[in-house]
Amino acid sequence: MKTFFLSFLWFSLLFAATAQASQALIEFQSPEQQALFKELTQELRCPKCQNQNIADSNAVVAVDMRNKTLELVQQGQDKEQVLDYMKSRYGDFVHYQPPLNKFTLILWLLPALMAFGLVLVLLLRRRAERSGAVTESAEQAVPQPQLEQQLDQLIEQYRRKS
Repeated sequence: MKTFFLSFLWFSLLFAATAQASQALIEFQSPEQQALFKELTQELRCPKCQNQNIADSNAVVAVDMRNKTLELVQQGQDKEQVLDYMKSRYGDFVHYQPPLNKFTLILWLLPALMAFGLVLVLLLRRRAERSGAVTESAEQAVPQPQLEQQLDQLIEQYRRKS
């Protein structure tokens, strides 16, 4: 058991060192540029991976986007300029917060419309259940003499069959 634990620890350290060494060290002119680069790579979506940002993706297009983002940040461009460049090249999809325009209006309205529709369906179902309960209680409110007459008819039919 002790050898298993030591070998597991050894492989874990080896794997962590390999993963750390595989990441390229990037030098920035200022900490602000480094923070901007990190923020942009977290905000930009990989077009191939769909729901993964370019910081976490290893797809070829994500690597290209990271390199271009780095290049633009090192040129001194601000966040809006880099985002505008990426949107013009890859479309609004690459930004996790799409703008409100005629093409993305459905994305912004759909959650509210779905919530409204759900509330409407719940209200209609509740209304239908209440009206169904009223109808059932009206049907069950048969006068006592009619019930006795029906019961007598059923008993008579049963006796004839026996």
